[in-house]
Amino acid sequence: MMERSPQPALQDIVEAIARIRGKLATTTLPEFEADWEMRWMAERGTEITSEASRRLPNALKDRHPDIPWNKVAGIENVLRHEYDEVSARILWAIFHHDLPPLEKACREELEKLR
Repeated sequence: MMERSPQPALQDIVEAIARIRGKLATTTLPEFEADWEMRWMAERGTEITSEASRRLPNALKDRHPDIPWNKVAGIENVLRHEYDEVSARILWAIFHHDLPPLEKACREELEKLR
C-alpha cells in the first residue's frame, strides 16, 4: 500500500497558523481576551493544526524532534473536551510561542516536497 503524501496536512497546518497569525498580528492580549469570535477562530485553527499533525508520518516528525508532536496532537482533545477551562492566556501563549516553530518545520517539509 502506498503511503499518503504529507503535503495536504502540511499545507493545512501552515494555512491555519497563517490565518491565526494574521488575525492576532495587531491584537493585544486584552483585546483577544475580550473578543470571543477571535478566540473561536483561533481555537478552530488550532484544532485543524492538531488534527492535521496526526496525519503526518512518523519519519517526518522524527526529523523535527524539537516539536512536541504529542502535545500538538493532544491540544485538540483539550479544546474539545475541556473547552470551559482553556483560558485566553493559554491560547495566546500557544499562538505566540508554540505555533511559530511548528509552522517553520512544516514550511521546511513543504519545500522538500516541491
